Amino acid sequence: MNNTADTQRVVVIGGTSGIGFAVARAAATQGSNVVVASSSQDRVDLAVKKLGDPAEGIVLDVADDAELAAFFDRIGEFDHLVYTAGESLLLKPLADLAAEESRVFFERRFWGAVLAAKYATPKLRPGGSITFTSGAFATRPAPGASLGASVTAAVEGLTRALALELAPLRVNAVRLGAIRTELWDAVPEPEAFLQALGGGLPVRRVGTPEEAAAAYLYLLGNGYATGTVLTLDGGAALA
Repeated sequence: MNNTADTQRVVVIGGTSGIGFAVARAAATQGSNVVVASSSQDRVDLAVKKLGDPAEGIVLDVADDAELAAFFDRIGEFDHLVYTAGESLLLKPLADLAAEESRVFFERRFWGAVLAAKYATPKLRPGGSITFTSGAFATRPAPGASLGASVTAAVEGLTRALALELAPLRVNAVRLGAIRTELWDAVPEPEAFLQALGGGLPVRRVGTPEEAAAAYLYLLGNGYATGTVLTLDGGAALA
């Protein structure tokens, strides 16, 4: 985090489960005041209970432009935005993709990120940052992952463009490989799938949410990092 005497305020959209919650918990552990947001009141309530005071939780639909604008007006000034929101992975051959489900997939993972950055920027304090979430498919796609490859590459392009447009505000992204979270529950036999996936990596396993969170906190805290896409993929790019 920034080296100031003031307590940092970190907003994590998608911060009630998986990687987002791990980021929120790690930031809180380091002494930051954390605000988490997601579309489920139950998840928001549970996350705030786990994080403890002074964590805040707000229900937010990132596909709703007006809700996003109102969200940032409500929370006021803060220091860092982390965006991890997104639907479960959509893995299908191109021939089986429906237009509507394809658009919905982009709605939260990409357009939500764009609009969150738009409305967050006027509220971010000097020295602040935005950190998006990308994935290994951006540089190493697989059959059936055309949407995942497209949206993660789009997020990385957005990161580099906004690092210039919003400077000196810092904008970065974390390019994640396979991390053990509930997003994989949509895959048939997720545990067997993750074990097989991890077995093909140099580290011989998939990552943990806590390991992913450490990458986000590094980018939040390093004032010289902007336009950076930090890869944490267990060596997937080499395998």
